[in-house]
Amino acid sequence: MSDRGTMFRCKNGHVYPKRLGRTCPYCGMTVDSDASDTPRGANEVEALLLFEEARPVCGWLACIAGPHQGMSYTLHSGKNFIGRADDMDVRIPGDSFAARRNHAIVAYDPMNREFTLLPGESDGLVYLNGEVVYGAARLTDMGLIRLGHTSLLFRPLCGDNFSWETDGE
Repeated sequence: MSDRGTMFRCKNGHVYPKRLGRTCPYCGMTVDSDASDTPRGANEVEALLLFEEARPVCGWLACIAGPHQGMSYTLHSGKNFIGRADDMDVRIPGDSFAARRNHAIVAYDPMNREFTLLPGESDGLVYLNGEVVYGAARLTDMGLIRLGHTSLLFRPLCGDNFSWETDGE
């Protein structure tokens, strides 16, 4: 059985599902039309996946209320999108009051070592510690994010005391 037609591989070696389009979600490189159309065996695909760039954890969200109570979500450097869709970084499918795409964003800025909560592009509101968020809001340890019927508790790894950019070498 071949995987023809299911995955793209960019020139930097990142492998991702074709349903995400021809632009690599890791590096932004556009994939040529013939770059990944050759059939690959299972061993070759497995080897390619081993070379995928690691995205170190920077913090976590724990679902403390809602359809996915008890689930945890890993946060990475940069923007982490929250919504119900399959391509969201933090997926909360069962909460019909949460937007499918980009209900909210949790961003980690490695240069300033801080987390920020931003409202997404949806019509739904997002709350931080009971207050509605209309713009960028600093996210601190044990911050409570609420969107739809879901409540997420925030815990950082990176910050004042640790950063992958300086401490992880």
